[in-house]
Amino acid sequence: MNNPEVKFNTHNNLLQLEEHIYHLADVDSPNVFRHLFPYDEVPKIAFNDRIVPHNMPEEIWITDTTFRDGQQSRTPYSTEQIVTMYDYLHRLGGPKGIIRQSEFFLYSKKDRDAVYKCMERGYRFPEVTSWIRASKKDFQLVKDLGMKETGILVSCSDYHIFYKMKSTRREIMNQYLSVVRECLETGISPRCHLEDITRSDIYGFVIPFCLELMKLMKEYNIPVKIRACDTMGYGVNFSGAVIPRSVQGIIYGLTSNAGVPSELLEWHGHNDFYKAVTNSTTAWLYGASGVNCSLFGIGERTGNTPLEAMVFEYAQLRGTLDGMDTTVITELAEYYQKEIGYQIPSRTPFVGRNFNVTRAGIHADGLLKNEEIYNIFDTEKFLNRPVLVAVSNTSGLAGIAHWINTYFNLQGDKKIDKNNPVVARTKEWVDAQYDEGRVTTITDEELLEQIRLACEALHIDLGLF
Repeated sequence: MNNPEVKFNTHNNLLQLEEHIYHLADVDSPNVFRHLFPYDEVPKIAFNDRIVPHNMPEEIWITDTTFRDGQQSRTPYSTEQIVTMYDYLHRLGGPKGIIRQSEFFLYSKKDRDAVYKCMERGYRFPEVTSWIRASKKDFQLVKDLGMKETGILVSCSDYHIFYKMKSTRREIMNQYLSVVRECLETGISPRCHLEDITRSDIYGFVIPFCLELMKLMKEYNIPVKIRACDTMGYGVNFSGAVIPRSVQGIIYGLTSNAGVPSELLEWHGHNDFYKAVTNSTTAWLYGASGVNCSLFGIGERTGNTPLEAMVFEYAQLRGTLDGMDTTVITELAEYYQKEIGYQIPSRTPFVGRNFNVTRAGIHADGLLKNEEIYNIFDTEKFLNRPVLVAVSNTSGLAGIAHWINTYFNLQGDKKIDKNNPVVARTKEWVDAQYDEGRVTTITDEELLEQIRLACEALHIDLGLF
């Protein structure tokens, strides 16, 4: 038996003793954590108050699954659309390549054509990578395309091992290791997708399996990446929660007990319980360098972690965008709506039509005095989206004045305030509309016409028309 290894931890400057004594628990019956996932009840979040330390990696980044998981819940993108979006992702990621990789299916000619065209762009980032079935034929396809890395599905919960694959933990682990070895034999770096990790036996299967993967990595001297997949969105970011639902506990186990380096570890989250973003951020905080996302969160069922959300999470954690061009997010949203025909829900953060639009009159009054009061940041600077006010029965004089200033981009002395008689006359028309039973907001075209009529009736030239 090898002696445990003493290592110097550069994060806390302490010597640490890592005893890798985690052996496969080859159980006779599946452990489906029925106490946490009763199925005929809402899943339970339990705590044992075992706290793990923050372990933010020196570098963190985003990986993209728009063209893989993002295509599993919608009409497939055309080759031209994929290439265009890949160009956008390259611009968004900036010169440092914060969007590190983008993964593709290889099954259809359309997908392979998109891979060829994206690789021909010659971008260093996002690196083009793939997702395949665990077969020699697919490995050869990856090799023929000249790709350095591919994702491989390695489901790790007993739900999958016993119920789906009708096997045992030992049989499945040996099968997985054989497949990974075949991949390494071809000289391709495998990215092991640990499907359903938040319902798996972390120390009875996942950690022993990952220890074996790390041994293969040393044997072949080829990186073996680990993707922790919260396939059903069960992960929670609460301190002291029990595994397998604890994101902190999973990441700690993989880095500290399985010896997976942070730069080879990424989190893939789903949004079934509205936790995709917070869980992804938590994975960063506790030791995963990568978080896997899709544009606008489009993905299977409730979707994946929205890529644009993690761009701003990155900036908040690091204090810098590191060269990312966030205005591309707005361009992508417009491209999806105009060219692809996808309607983004209007209240979606950062990209929805109404995400920085206010309707309440008291809020509009605050915006008129200082937009910082009711806007999350300078949305015009970062997203080319000036803060707006939608005029309705609650907008008041301030809302109409703010709408005029924003629509016509009036600055400095040219700005009008809520005491302007044109504003008052326009509000009279708005009030009359709702007194007559209107329930919808006023359109831009209607407002323009009423402002023009008010200026004519009052003989006031605001220089707007």
